[in-house]
Amino acid sequence: MQENYQEYIQILKEELVPAMGCTEPIAIAYACAKAKDVLGQLPTRLVVRCSGNIVKNAKCVTVPNTGHLVGIEASAIIGVLAGDASKRLEVINTVSKEQISKAKQLLNTDYCKVELLESLTPLHIQVLATADEHEAFVEIKDTHTNITKITKDKEVLFETKQEESKYLGVLADRSVLNICGIFEFANTVKIEDVQEMLDKQIAYNMAIAKEGLKGGYGVGIGKMLMENYPDKDVLTLMKAYTASASEARMSGCSLPVVTNSGSGNQGITSSVPIIVYANYHQMSAEQLYRGLVFSNLVTIHQKTGIGRLSAFCGAVCAGCASGAGITYLSGGTLAQIDMTIRNTLANIPGIVCDGAKASCAVKIATAIDAAMMAHYLAMKNCAYNTCDGILKESIENTIQAIGRIGKEGMKVTDHEILEIMLEK
Repeated sequence: MQENYQEYIQILKEELVPAMGCTEPIAIAYACAKAKDVLGQLPTRLVVRCSGNIVKNAKCVTVPNTGHLVGIEASAIIGVLAGDASKRLEVINTVSKEQISKAKQLLNTDYCKVELLESLTPLHIQVLATADEHEAFVEIKDTHTNITKITKDKEVLFETKQEESKYLGVLADRSVLNICGIFEFANTVKIEDVQEMLDKQIAYNMAIAKEGLKGGYGVGIGKMLMENYPDKDVLTLMKAYTASASEARMSGCSLPVVTNSGSGNQGITSSVPIIVYANYHQMSAEQLYRGLVFSNLVTIHQKTGIGRLSAFCGAVCAGCASGAGITYLSGGTLAQIDMTIRNTLANIPGIVCDGAKASCAVKIATAIDAAMMAHYLAMKNCAYNTCDGILKESIENTIQAIGRIGKEGMKVTDHEILEIMLEK
């Protein structure tokens, strides 16, 4: 068995997680549902404090199962009224018409106050819920369901300390990941060890892709691609299905997705192109599973250096991983897989994340297009070299450079994006 085999399995289990709707507003709903449980009654007042990246990713996205309500206040209020905290990122999968009506009423009052949380942690949420003379406080940090502190009437009921040996203090060590190791793992993993989670990813993410193609979400980017690229080649199908899944999700579709690195869009982009490509070429189920393992892990590997939330568009990482996954499925060598990643990152590392919203779908389509250009070049053994901008001699150093840009280099960009969004 490959060294680090169990660690790779654990990483997949931690990252391929079902979620309904965009994960940032859902994390807010989860925190508020938990605060209600701690309080033991429906709050009469909510204060929700969010880090800049949470604000950016929750401000403009439609909250599922809410009758097309948008934003942080809607997420918080529906979390209190209808949330089931035991369901974590599927916290609001059951919402009644009466609860939606009540949420709309409360949105027109000062029931929920939203404040910007000045924090060095990009993913950081604090909720204070009050009723009568009682109050409950819930804090989430680093990952979307990682509750780090709970208090009731100032008494600390729960508090965690991050473990330095773990990624983000709570997840398995990601330093075991590298492209060579991922390649070996994808080739040798026992299918029964990953089949259940991948079957769910296939079923969930393709269901929302098909729903998105029916229309009625966003600007209909997937439908446009299908209508204006009539040859229906595999690239068009990959872009159309993947973009449609994202557009539906960002526009309030209640169907769940399987996420990757805390993001539904990254989960979609890591998987749907691989599924479409394998089906188009009538590949076996085993080939599909191994391709998904490869693509998912390459996405996770890239995102580890960048972090959960950043000004660096996660669709670039996931699209790049899908392109590398296509090279893998096409029988490409490890060198050609490296070339695919290099060629993609030579092209589109400058796409910024300006929050979660319907237009994420068109960025995803662009990322897939770039990744497939990179794939076709790689299969001809053509790749950009270390003289091209940020590219380094080795693929691991190139991925580290991208992580440095996303995590450190784009901090000011992130701040300016938020300022511009808050000016609206």
